[in-house]
Amino acid sequence: MDDIVKQALAKWPNVPHCYGWLGLDARGNWYMRDDRTQAQGPFPAAKGSMLRHEKLIDFIHRNYDHDGEGQWFFQNGPQRVYVELEAAPFVWRIADDKGFAVTAHTGQAVNVSGCLLDEEGRLYLAAPIGLGLVHTQDVGLAAEAIDQGLWTPEPVRSADLPQRFGHVLSPAARQPATLSKQ
Repeated sequence: MDDIVKQALAKWPNVPHCYGWLGLDARGNWYMRDDRTQAQGPFPAAKGSMLRHEKLIDFIHRNYDHDGEGQWFFQNGPQRVYVELEAAPFVWRIADDKGFAVTAHTGQAVNVSGCLLDEEGRLYLAAPIGLGLVHTQDVGLAAEAIDQGLWTPEPVRSADLPQRFGHVLSPAARQPATLSKQ
């Protein structure tokens, strides 16, 4: 976490949390979801505006974490901005090399501890930092790693993944309607 964020937390410890305003899609893109977007429906049906500002995205990545309930958030100064997840807390990129190095959308390199294939053919990888979906552009590389015996896909139902891996897809859905607008 950035030092400036830690200082803001110490200075303003009781800032209310924010729900429904930020989403992470299955390709690792961040979306800002204003009131109008939220009124159109839940994420990802109503995504909002994709963030493109690299410094803001880097700031989000450095301050992306989860609470004890498995809800992922971006610590924005003293305020937690809870994230609506399309598929999982992470989106994995796979290096096009013989080692098949895996990196999270946040830039963190990880060691794969499990490989899962859901009913829709989506490939997930488990790592010590959490569960992530393999980016669609890297599914071919993942298939090569599987062919080489590096990973063995386990069949799963996507609906079972949040409970099994301890993450919440929609923190906003767990809140009273009045809290999601804060």
